[in-house]
Amino acid sequence: MDPSQFEALYTAKQTRALDRCAIEDHNIPGITLMSRAADATFDSMINHWPEPELVQVLCGTGNNGGDGFLVADLAHKRGIKTIVLQVGASDKISGDALLARNQALANGVDIQPFEDGAVLSLGVVVDALLGTGVGGDVRGDYLEAITEVNAAGASVVAVDIPSGLCADTGRVLGQAIKADMTVTFIGLKRGLFALEAMDYTGDLQFADLSVPSEVYQQVPADCRRLELELLLEELRPRPATAHKGMYGTVLVIGGDYGMAGAAAMAAEAALRCGAGLVKVATRPEHVSALVARAPEVMPLGVESGDELESLLASADVLVVGPGLGQSPWSEYLLQAAVASGKSMVLDADGLNMLAGGKVKARDGMIITPHPGEAGRLLSCSTAEVQADRFAAARALQQQTGAVVVLKGNGSLIAGDGQLLLSDYGNPGMATGGMGDVLGGVIASLLAQGLEPVAASALGVCLHGAAGDIAAEEGMRGLLATDLIPRLRELLG
Repeated sequence: MDPSQFEALYTAKQTRALDRCAIEDHNIPGITLMSRAADATFDSMINHWPEPELVQVLCGTGNNGGDGFLVADLAHKRGIKTIVLQVGASDKISGDALLARNQALANGVDIQPFEDGAVLSLGVVVDALLGTGVGGDVRGDYLEAITEVNAAGASVVAVDIPSGLCADTGRVLGQAIKADMTVTFIGLKRGLFALEAMDYTGDLQFADLSVPSEVYQQVPADCRRLELELLLEELRPRPATAHKGMYGTVLVIGGDYGMAGAAAMAAEAALRCGAGLVKVATRPEHVSALVARAPEVMPLGVESGDELESLLASADVLVVGPGLGQSPWSEYLLQAAVASGKSMVLDADGLNMLAGGKVKARDGMIITPHPGEAGRLLSCSTAEVQADRFAAARALQQQTGAVVVLKGNGSLIAGDGQLLLSDYGNPGMATGGMGDVLGGVIASLLAQGLEPVAASALGVCLHGAAGDIAAEEGMRGLLATDLIPRLRELLG
């Protein structure tokens, strides 16, 4: 898998480096980039809201505010009633932002200081307050302005990024603008695709501001955004001589008392994604239920790690953790699986026992923690993981040596020196069993010959895209098993 073919995602610092490179190395004046950003924002706004009765532009004192002054100038020239509300002292404005403000003033744009109650519930509000430059939680007049915009109920377009949303992590810094549309420039910010961003960005549009391609070659991306269609090319068409032995045997290990369903879902997902054979090692009491659910699955009741040996020998890839529990039985099976040296996907209670020191991570392992499990593995809180999911994924990969899939909004894959993001999926998938299905999907792709990072990347995107299709019938009540028939449709 060539990561360069996927969309680059940048940190705020990297985006500023792109901007600086365009200005200093390619002789594009900063005011020119600012004008192009204003043009892109205004065009997107007018395409969406063709005849606004009022445009209110909230401008901060930095370059984001400069973009806003020029948007206001364009709206004023178009004959649209326009007001600029200046947040922050105008004597702090300098450089290109000051040039933009002076241009707007010279052309007759009405610029007023922001005061409590100034934001009206009319037309379109343009958020040009903070951009990517915000460091800590929003305070003072900026906090008041953001609160007012959100309460006003007018349509909102954010310039570059909703003010108060962290460009690096997708975390809300105390309070953030809830935009209906965000027009972002030069480089896609990774925080626009992670954590809380989906609730704040609205319709996301990108403008490269006609920056030369050489600029992007000079500033390496921190992360890449995956595209399902490109990943599907990793799966070669099946030849006429295909047989089940060519597509691997997956062994699911799990299903302690009361949790047989988790193992069943992982097994069925593995089958539906194309594995040649799928076996399940589970409690003897659960065998009949698994056969009834999917007669193609080959379950065997095991009581100890010793009884698992023959199944392990026949398997190419293991899924360990769905419904595994943390009983002595669970521990025996996990230790035998890890000792086998087989490629494996480790999830759920397998991760909890890994965090507890019952086993150690090794090469050939893919771990798929949700934020709580990631916190236990990193000896920190779930909140600390969520505060910077990108850093947490990298830390987990470095700590364990495994390929890491950090699940959540903007799922991340870390491995082979790469950091990849999937923004497929939706809130309807916040329900039990989704992780079990994902484990089966990834294991199936491994069994069919994909490398761990490629299998994880395709598996996560398939899983999220299947959830998106299933959610078209409604998010509430969406079940993990609703994804399984959609997986097969996507794979073709």
